[in-house]
Amino acid sequence: MLLKEYRICMPLTVDEYKIGQLYMISKHSHEQSDRGEGVEVVQNEPFEDPNHGNGQFTEKRVYLNSKLPSWARAVVPKIFYVTEKAWNYYPYTITEYTCSFLPKFSIHIETKYEDNKGINNSIFDNEAKDTEREVCFIDIACDEIPERYYKESEDPKHFKSEKTGRGQLREGWRDNHQPIMCSYKLVTVKFEVWGLQTRVEQFVHKVVRDILLIGHRQAFAWVDEWYDMTMDDVREYEKNMHEQTNIKVCNQHSSTVDDIENHAKTST
Repeated sequence: MLLKEYRICMPLTVDEYKIGQLYMISKHSHEQSDRGEGVEVVQNEPFEDPNHGNGQFTEKRVYLNSKLPSWARAVVPKIFYVTEKAWNYYPYTITEYTCSFLPKFSIHIETKYEDNKGINNSIFDNEAKDTEREVCFIDIACDEIPERYYKESEDPKHFKSEKTGRGQLREGWRDNHQPIMCSYKLVTVKFEVWGLQTRVEQFVHKVVRDILLIGHRQAFAWVDEWYDMTMDDVREYEKNMHEQTNIKVCNQHSSTVDDIENHAKTST
């Protein structure tokens, strides 16, 4: 098991990010389906928890084969997916990931949002007080992202919001920017397979970090698209994006299955 706590500051308030987060996730999933990846929404409905109150439960299947390194693609099926289950009781969320063919693999993420610059060192004490964890700050403006994901229009160093006047973010922006909030994420990765555990858990944390960095950069860079939305507006947008994405995923999988069957026929 490898446990890390990520802290990602945003030039937003916690209340603002509630809309931005939902918009970013829906739009990002839709874009990934355009690039040949798939995020199939299986379930998305209100959910009530006795401890956390009213929230939203979402279950997705995330098809990631092309994102794997070559050593991993060599041992996984042609079609495989990660199941994502998320319970959103904003400003507290729980997200769990499991793999379709690796029962000993899982990712567990607890997230809490606060209006500060990442200075709360005891935010997860109740959840992780007996476990050593590394604290990793992610800077949406200054940390490097993989070159293939870079877009100047989504670079907080260059982007300036017309509606809020926020941006262009420079080095050290977290020390004096107002407003500011922090997304605290406690991420536990487990892959209990002897000989591969350390390598896989470290790789998964690298992927998680890249996804968090890219997603939070996009949430800010798209602020003018979602800033005037109400919760009803963003839920309707989310519904429309999910429907479009599911259609694309189904078409992609049909094509992949046809390719596999055709290859099998020509090989016999």
